[in-house]
Amino acid sequence: MFARHQNRRIVLATNVAETSLTVPGIKYVVDAGTARISRYSAQTKVQRLPIEPISQASANQRAGRCGRTSDGICIRLYAEDDFDARPEFTDPEITRTNLASVILQMAAIGLGEIERFPFVQAPDSRNIADGIALLHELAAIKPDTKRRVSLTEVGRKLAALPIDPRLARMIVEAQKRSCLREVLVIAAAMSIQDPRERPVEAEESAKAKHARFRDKKSDFMSYLNLWRYLREQQKELSSNQFRRLCKSEYINYLRVREWQDLVSQLKQVCATVGIHLPSTDGDEEQVHRALLSGLLSHVGMQDAANKREYVGARNARFAIFPGSSVFKSSPSWIMAGELVDTSRLWARDVARIEPEWAEELAGHLVKRAYSEPHWERKRASVVAYEKVTLYGVPIVARRKVNYGRIDPELSRELFIRQALVEGDWDTRHSFFHHNAAKINEVADLEDKSRRRDILVDDETLFDFYDSKIPADVISGRHFDAWWKKVRTDSPQLLEATTDDLIRSGADAPSATDFPDVWTDGRRPLELSYTFDPAAIARTASDDPDGISIDIPVVALHEAYASEFEWLVPGRREELIIAMIRTLPKPVRRLVVPAPDRARQVLPRLSPGNEPLQPALARELRALTGAAIDESDFNPTKLPDHLRMTFRIVDESGRTLAQGKDLDKLKDQLAPKQRQEIASQSQDIERTGITAWDFGDLPATYDIRSGGVTTTGFPTLVTEGTTLALRVVTSAAQQREDLRTSVRWLLLRELPSIASRVLRTLNSTERIALTQTSHPSASALYDDCAAAAIDLIVAKSGPLPMTRQGYEKLREVAQGAIVATMSRTMRELATTLTARAEALLLLDEIRHESFADVRADIASQLDFLFGPSFVTRHGVGRLRDLGRYAKAVAVRLDRIKAHRDTDRRGMLVIHDVLQEYAELVAEFPSDEPLPPALTDIRWMIEELRVGTFAQSVPTAYTVSVKRIHKAMDDL
Repeated sequence: MFARHQNRRIVLATNVAETSLTVPGIKYVVDAGTARISRYSAQTKVQRLPIEPISQASANQRAGRCGRTSDGICIRLYAEDDFDARPEFTDPEITRTNLASVILQMAAIGLGEIERFPFVQAPDSRNIADGIALLHELAAIKPDTKRRVSLTEVGRKLAALPIDPRLARMIVEAQKRSCLREVLVIAAAMSIQDPRERPVEAEESAKAKHARFRDKKSDFMSYLNLWRYLREQQKELSSNQFRRLCKSEYINYLRVREWQDLVSQLKQVCATVGIHLPSTDGDEEQVHRALLSGLLSHVGMQDAANKREYVGARNARFAIFPGSSVFKSSPSWIMAGELVDTSRLWARDVARIEPEWAEELAGHLVKRAYSEPHWERKRASVVAYEKVTLYGVPIVARRKVNYGRIDPELSRELFIRQALVEGDWDTRHSFFHHNAAKINEVADLEDKSRRRDILVDDETLFDFYDSKIPADVISGRHFDAWWKKVRTDSPQLLEATTDDLIRSGADAPSATDFPDVWTDGRRPLELSYTFDPAAIARTASDDPDGISIDIPVVALHEAYASEFEWLVPGRREELIIAMIRTLPKPVRRLVVPAPDRARQVLPRLSPGNEPLQPALARELRALTGAAIDESDFNPTKLPDHLRMTFRIVDESGRTLAQGKDLDKLKDQLAPKQRQEIASQSQDIERTGITAWDFGDLPATYDIRSGGVTTTGFPTLVTEGTTLALRVVTSAAQQREDLRTSVRWLLLRELPSIASRVLRTLNSTERIALTQTSHPSASALYDDCAAAAIDLIVAKSGPLPMTRQGYEKLREVAQGAIVATMSRTMRELATTLTARAEALLLLDEIRHESFADVRADIASQLDFLFGPSFVTRHGVGRLRDLGRYAKAVAVRLDRIKAHRDTDRRGMLVIHDVLQEYAELVAEFPSDEPLPPALTDIRWMIEELRVGTFAQSVPTAYTVSVKRIHKAMDDL
């Protein structure tokens, strides 16, 4: 620039043009009227470089750069009015810079308060405050002084180091963390201009050369990498070679020398204040922690909405400078060596950090807020969520901390309320479990009486504990320590009595009205009470509203819903009232008011000795004269709590199923009951039986499960090609299975008599037997043989339960089998002849108008002559079957002349059959039907005879009314 030249040149200069430096040959100056002025922002707390209009003095300086050696011209690119309006001089440096270093040195020298120092032009009070704030951030001054700045031990060390206070703070912290060597290098690098050059004409080449020093996590480590490289090369190369190396790799040699000199000077200064280099290299994390100590207000948290932007101190928003090695990775948390405000706020010299580093270093700066204090059972203490902010940046968003040291009074209250009153505490203290048991007892009284006014409220319980526990007990640990001392002398100090827990004047229900155990003379069953009307809306696994009874699954067959419909004595008056309210309105009006009628009728009833509905209807009729029938009541309209809940449990007490319909539960759990009975009867049950070689069968067997003893019935059952000894749930099932099994054994052990039986039949009988519905002759013979054995067994008396009894029966059967078989097959031949005649007549009415008749008769014949009908109905029914078939033939013979009469009769029969089917459905499907119920089915067949074939005699007088009466009696 200073060399002589012949051609015109254009010199682009910055503020250097305002100095006294004279460049020869300058004839023209073009003044844009602006400059980047270093100015401290009191709002963002950063040193800014905004473009501002220059002052008149600066403009005159620029104009003076031309015409120094000859006349020149200055061209100003702004109006003269603009020039006249500008300030005469540029603001002094002290009014637009951070004053931390000045304040630090003044405090070290003892010049007094900075506000009273006689500056030529005093700095703004906000800048003074910011300088003091920075020193407080660096822990250089004591925060408890208001007017006089008093240095801390750290502050005195910072004042002794002739560098920026932030860098000095890093060096002091580095001594503690044994990484001084590395931090000195980085601090020196931050004090000078970057030695790495990026000329415009070789920018890509320079970037490639400098890339080997880059550290993706930290620009500070990039400085360190460059330093180490240069030191290694300097040792190996001569001075000129090293200079040429720097030039070829775009590194400014003079700045490197300045960097090295500054590091050397810092080492010397550090030694004078007692800061010495460690013997080992520092850890990378410790290096960054040391650097962070001077950059606490330069911490940034990644913005959730914009990953490229960071939120910093005092809600400042900045971005990582694109030239940074950390720019692409965009860490969640960063610290910046410098925040520069140009076109926007940029962070330079950036490194990734962990927020907990800042919390450790900024203990004197962070603000802590606590929310949601609550008792935590696992910790046995009160905890809250802590939010830690550093200049508004949440370095800890939500951390669980012990709240006892923060608010002991509230912690004590929460401990008493939730741990002791609400019982949310895992402890072995006997008083705690004693009080919980007492509270449950009183709560059970509330469930029984269905009201919530017996147990004292939580405030009363709180006062009970509050009056006895000292103020310094705020957690489970504190309580254990106190109670260990107190319980020796006063072990019952914290034990509540029943009177303590029952409200004054409360009417508690009696154990007679609301027993805990249901006793019916056979087995005790546990009762439980729940007062929770909302329970009906919840799942079936929850405790339902009302009374629940636990029935062991092995005893399920011994329980009948009618046993429990009266509920318990304390609930019967309410039950009677509710039953009256289910009556149809015309009837109900005759027995109102329901509460009064219930009180009148209850003493006249005998609960448990008769069904509820017939007894209640009878007594209401007697009391009021109203025509009330038991069918007028509608138990399904009863409130949920007035219908017993049956809870079926296994041996361990675990609920298998529960509900209001006991019969449905029986069907649902029948397989599980069989499984449970088998598991409890392993000492008696066996399989693979082919002969009576197991001794005697006991009539009953006691099954013990869950503290309850129930009666089982040992019997033989067929399982595939063998028998098994099993325990069943009813005597009827025992007899039915044993009868079938004895038949199986006799058929297996008796010799074949087929040829002898056939010789007793004439040709007509043999022909008639060919008209059977059996699939084959052997099936016919087997069916008759089984029926014959059943007849012999029935005539021989009770079924055998001993081996001796069975062997005696076998001898009887062997002597009677031929004659019984011959009789069976002769009677069957007669019956099949009648069936064949009926089928021939049925085949003649094919017109579609008789389709309903054909379907009715086909259904009847299927019942009478279905598979194994001889064994199913028995030999004694064969003559009746023939009579029923003859009646069918008579009906078919007169059907065309009496079509309407037949249709009316058929409708009556169908109604009775439907009622019978509904009655059958009320009995357990896995047990044999009672004989009385089977007899009703044969009464319906006799009714058919009397309805459609009056010429055929019936076995006895029968009518629809008689059938209904038999059903009612059953």
